[in-house]
Amino acid sequence: MRQTEGLIGSVVALLGLALAVPDHSTLSRRSKTLDVPPLRRLVAGPLHLLVDSTGLKLGGAGEWLVEKHGMSRRRSWRKLHIGIDGESGEIVAIELTKKESDDGGRTAALLDQLTDPLASFTADGAYDQDRVYETVAERHPDAAVIVPPRATAVPGPSATTAPTQRDRHIQEIVAHGRMGWQKSSGFGPRSRQQSVDTNA
Repeated sequence: MRQTEGLIGSVVALLGLALAVPDHSTLSRRSKTLDVPPLRRLVAGPLHLLVDSTGLKLGGAGEWLVEKHGMSRRRSWRKLHIGIDGESGEIVAIELTKKESDDGGRTAALLDQLTDPLASFTADGAYDQDRVYETVAERHPDAAVIVPPRATAVPGPSATTAPTQRDRHIQEIVAHGRMGWQKSSGFGPRSRQQSVDTNA
């Protein structure tokens, strides 16, 4: 709640607004009675999957160990890989691994949890790997893979005769820049929604 208070304060300051920010205790009391409806997909059909990962810090006895034994146990970390429905925000796939786990390496584990067909797989540059494209293509051949290529990315050997999705991303960036690629590929949320509306 203290982090939330700080975040709201930062946003209000950036907007240049003279608004009071509720303190963390107020937020805590309000959260007890706040009814937040669960996020659910409203319609069946192809899924626009947004994928990312984050670190989770696992705490132990902490202060108790320091007080009793004069020592503290080092905190360990885990990595949470998560897949979210881009339309509703519902979490549709989740995988918990050790911190050393590679993001792209968990693509198959996330895709295997899906029950609906996949329309698109969107992730950040950490997923710019051949095996990610291959894994998505094996399970959902018609799905678009929307991952920004790294700054050092180069087209594959068959880019001129039979370009892959990644090759087309690189070509689009060369021709129109990264912002142009984001608009045309649907990497940004606004572009993705426009693409969904057009396809509907």
